[in-house]
Amino acid sequence: MAETLTPGQVSLRTLADIYWNVTEITLSESAYPGIERAAARIAEVAAGNAPVYGVNTGFGKLASIRIESADVATLQRNLILSHCCGVGEPLALDIVRLFMVLKLMSLGRGASGVRPEIVALMQAMLKAGVLPVIPEKGSVGASGDLAPLAHMAAAMIGEGEAFYEGERLPAADALSRAGLEPVVLSAKEGLALINGTQVSTALALAGLFRAERALQAAIVTGALSTDAAMGSTAPFAEEIHTLRGHRGQIEVAATLRELLNGSQIRASHAENDERVQDPYCLRCYPQVAGACLDLLRQAAATLEIEANAATDNPLVLSDGEVVSGGNFHAEPVAFAADMIALAVAEIGSISQRRIAMLVDPALSFGLPAFLSPKPGLNSGLMIAEVTSAALMSENKQLSHPASVDSTPTSANQEDHVSMACHGARRLLQMTQNLSNIVGIENAFDDQLSRPVVSDPLQVRPADLRIKILAQPAYIVCEIGAFAAISRDVAKIVGLSKQAHRRRPLRMSGGLKHPAYPGVRSAHAGVRIPVTRAWNRHIDSENECGHACCQCALKCVFHESPVAQHIKLKPDRLGAGFRHLFNCTYRYGRERIGEAGMFGGPCGLGFASFGIHTRKAHRSENNWQG
Repeated sequence: MAETLTPGQVSLRTLADIYWNVTEITLSESAYPGIERAAARIAEVAAGNAPVYGVNTGFGKLASIRIESADVATLQRNLILSHCCGVGEPLALDIVRLFMVLKLMSLGRGASGVRPEIVALMQAMLKAGVLPVIPEKGSVGASGDLAPLAHMAAAMIGEGEAFYEGERLPAADALSRAGLEPVVLSAKEGLALINGTQVSTALALAGLFRAERALQAAIVTGALSTDAAMGSTAPFAEEIHTLRGHRGQIEVAATLRELLNGSQIRASHAENDERVQDPYCLRCYPQVAGACLDLLRQAAATLEIEANAATDNPLVLSDGEVVSGGNFHAEPVAFAADMIALAVAEIGSISQRRIAMLVDPALSFGLPAFLSPKPGLNSGLMIAEVTSAALMSENKQLSHPASVDSTPTSANQEDHVSMACHGARRLLQMTQNLSNIVGIENAFDDQLSRPVVSDPLQVRPADLRIKILAQPAYIVCEIGAFAAISRDVAKIVGLSKQAHRRRPLRMSGGLKHPAYPGVRSAHAGVRIPVTRAWNRHIDSENECGHACCQCALKCVFHESPVAQHIKLKPDRLGAGFRHLFNCTYRYGRERIGEAGMFGGPCGLGFASFGIHTRKAHRSENNWQG
């Protein structure tokens, strides 16, 4: 399905679809009259004698040098080649696609002065899958993302390299194979292509979209951890949060209430529970996650504006004047990226504290040490928790604001810069770390071997959905049957392998799924004994814990970005679904398959196993196999 883009009016919903789904795009026909008017005006200026920056002058500190009209085309080519100074690994192709789309949107505002031929070539390259090789480093986020965008422009003139049909080729060869011809740049076109914030903005948008998915997953895992730790739902009471008034906090609390509504585990300790308060990682989760949600909304509002902006220089104004300004300075993007980084770090921080609580018998109210039925003989989740701590700490280090840094460049002509590009680029690593933290928290189901899929995890919370509604785009996302969690979470699948199902968690052994001969499956699993304990006693051998999160987190959000007016809205119970945690009786191992069949890659869910105990008080921490 193709998306028609109207410059200045493209929603985050559309951009998210382009990012996640490689949606084909077409520039609206309504954009072309403005493009043509601006191009004609630049041609007129180039033919005249009056010096106009970027048209018939040098660039940066060399702006005072006049360029003859006969040399204008050479000036633009030299500009591109001299600015191809990026270093590092190539940017991911989904990022390259996204920033090329953003550049098209910017040129389509009709203020850049490029000819329609430039726009047509960019559209054709996107359609054919000719994507320039863009080194990831080299921009300071002012005067535009000069180095990375220069590599894009170089491919358009047949220089540099490009990917085509999975091959890295000389750009001229890639264009030729796709049936395309390189373009010869006219006055200002080279400058229009490399001036602008599109690379920084695309990286920040990718970070936003990935952070959104991770947050939504983390809200569900927070509910699961609260239940597993036998935490109280009283701190989620509606009035507590309305008395404070923060929208995100109110919505997260409502979602947690809905997810935990009807929990048999909660009912088991509703009375005679000697604990007065839960730790902050449970009790204050709406306050923390809600604040992160509000922060992401603010960043989303900024990035939606920036994605639709004309940010090159000079610009052709509506009255025909060609004026040099400073829209290329990416300070708004830098601030948005820093906001996203702070939110990502905090989501991971509180998630990691819940992980630490669950594995610590001093804090977990009777759960076995490291969630192993035989701690000592087995280490259980000891090092999984260490891994989560490492990822959390790394994200804290990476969250230092990039926008507070600046350094003069271009012989002090460009004496204040935003550092937006690398501030946004770090979000890719940070959201990958966060996704893995959330995956570690979320259960470690080892009961079912499933084939490893290339696309995201397919897991969901038992019988509830969360809807995300955004205005004005009316974005609807849900934790339901058809969406997908961040692709990065799936990478945890390859980090662990399933153990024999009768043994405690370990990282070993690849299993083959009978339905998929020859396909190896590997995912982490932990057995979390959740005993149905009325009044904190286990009644003989007849009640065995059965944690059954039916496809925990199935569909953590395939569709939408975080938008300015996003909100969490609990949906109705899904027909025919059981609750997050069900009980099985007596020999719980006879129904192991029930929990396992609803698990997923990476084990986002609580698996079941039978723990047959004699009468024991929870506080005695007496777990008998």
